[in-house]
Amino acid sequence: MPSALSHTHAHTHRAPLKSPRLPYCTQSQFHYLLQVPTNKYLHPMSAVSPHTVTTHLPYSRFHQFKKHPLRFSPQPPTTLWSQPPCLGSSRIRDCPGILLDRNRLLARAEDKARDGSSSTSSTQHQTNSDKQNQDLSLSGTCDPLCSVDDARSEDFKFNNQPKTDLRKALAIFAAAGTGALAISHSWVAANQDAAMALLFGIGYAGIIFEESLAFNKSGVGLLMAVSLWVIRSIGAPSTEIAVSELSHASAEVSEIFFFLLGAMTIVEIVDAHQGFKLVTDNITTHKPRTLLWVVGFVTFFLSSVLDNLTSTIVMVSLLRKLISPSEYRKLLGGVVVIAANAGGAWSPIGDVTTTMLWIHGQISTLQTMKDLLIPSAVSLAVPLALMSLTSEVNGKGQNSENVLAPEQMAPRGKLVFAAGIGALLFVPIFKALTGLPPYMGILLGLGFLWILTDAIHYGEPERQRLKVPQALSRIDTQGALFFLGILLSVSSLEAAGILRELANYLDAHIPNIELIASSIGVVSAIIDNVPLVAATMGMYDLSSFPQDSEFWQLVAYCAGTGGSMLVIGSAAGVAFMGMEKVDFFWYFRKVSGFALAGYVAGVASYIAVHKLNISLPTTLAHVPFISGS
Repeated sequence: MPSALSHTHAHTHRAPLKSPRLPYCTQSQFHYLLQVPTNKYLHPMSAVSPHTVTTHLPYSRFHQFKKHPLRFSPQPPTTLWSQPPCLGSSRIRDCPGILLDRNRLLARAEDKARDGSSSTSSTQHQTNSDKQNQDLSLSGTCDPLCSVDDARSEDFKFNNQPKTDLRKALAIFAAAGTGALAISHSWVAANQDAAMALLFGIGYAGIIFEESLAFNKSGVGLLMAVSLWVIRSIGAPSTEIAVSELSHASAEVSEIFFFLLGAMTIVEIVDAHQGFKLVTDNITTHKPRTLLWVVGFVTFFLSSVLDNLTSTIVMVSLLRKLISPSEYRKLLGGVVVIAANAGGAWSPIGDVTTTMLWIHGQISTLQTMKDLLIPSAVSLAVPLALMSLTSEVNGKGQNSENVLAPEQMAPRGKLVFAAGIGALLFVPIFKALTGLPPYMGILLGLGFLWILTDAIHYGEPERQRLKVPQALSRIDTQGALFFLGILLSVSSLEAAGILRELANYLDAHIPNIELIASSIGVVSAIIDNVPLVAATMGMYDLSSFPQDSEFWQLVAYCAGTGGSMLVIGSAAGVAFMGMEKVDFFWYFRKVSGFALAGYVAGVASYIAVHKLNISLPTTLAHVPFISGS
């Protein structure tokens, strides 16, 4: 018996959809990939019924939109994708990434076709319908959804400018050749310290002005690292000494690099399963002042386990579901930034800088948590108390509401969440029990989670995106490479003795260690805190300040929380800027003063608590995890 759909339209005629053959899809053509036969568009960043459309977005934009399902919108989308989804494909049919609900799209198309003329037989209509079923299959086919006319778009023309590309390439080659000649000059060998300091300054300026120069800071950092070590090899007493120094530096840097890769992958796996919904879905208060404190301290403790960037993304996404766009929501986003940075400062695995100090032995697990928990909490509580008095919080009409439909947790999301968080929390215990470096513990946790996800999703090809290989493609690899370049660059300055000379200068002119550590926090609001802490570790060794000394604890606190004073001072702030479209001056006017007050209050509370000389209870002193490093 024919289906109800076929019977209803047995006498309707519909021309078959176009199936062009283009060499690749341009950015603008990808909008047509999202066009459906109803002459409507699938619009990113909007809510949808789970029965309408699902999608897997392609390549570089996937991680930005993976939490935002699509809906039908009467207006064309305005978002441009950063790179063509089909680049390198021989046929547009090979275009990846689109999964459409075939039956619903066909039903909409047939509803529109009812108004057309009916002049063909049921057999011909069935043939066309079969072709549409084939073209709109769940395999991700893009054929019928592209436009031939768009091949003449500006994007297509832009991709065919060989003269412009040649000029750019020649300029890069010329700059590289000039740099190579400059490094090989005899002045560089005779003035190694000055040459390395000058090159580091130029490279770091390129990192600071990344947006203006349009060069990614990761590439700049890697070039700077290699160039500095080349200069060091030229100025060293012998090449063997430089190679030995590089091997020692690489061994230390690789520990941090492997730890970051493992931790980011674990967090990405949990996020792919929507595991963090277990935390965010329990925030149900609708009172503005209460929500301010709840969001702040949930972020604070979440960031002590996750990195501050992930915590910010999770919590700002939650705010977008609870609160309509307003000044109040932006202010809550500022609270998230402050809380994320404060939460990472008191945990060895909560922030990159704290992790660096922990891995290299400057701080230990429990002593850091004991010494910095109160100052970090104070640095958050003071801004929250001050913000509670503002008109944005006390104004009328600020009650929260569910403006987006709740997302469904991925299969076995609770299990993966528990396993992922357990793997992160197990790292300090592993280090205390075995004495092995922390990156071995994080690799152990990643390996366990890898096997677990492979097992629970075995025989489910449609859930490949939930497995570790897909998670590895979505982690912030360029961020990890940036850390690698910066740490190698700083290690070259340490090998040359430049950082030791700087430390002696600071000791002679600023003898107060509290002032030195506090200055690091203030500077970290402008300059990335990773190179600042790396330089500090190179300037002062454990013979100058032993493990868990007041200086190292203050450095961990100040470098972690100081970035909150400016929106560009931390990865959390930059993520908040992008997600809520907040500019530098809005944050400076509305949030920076509160963050500064919290920062100063935290330093004061640390000094006050430290003078009390709090010690561990005797009953806890023999527990390996607590007493160990």
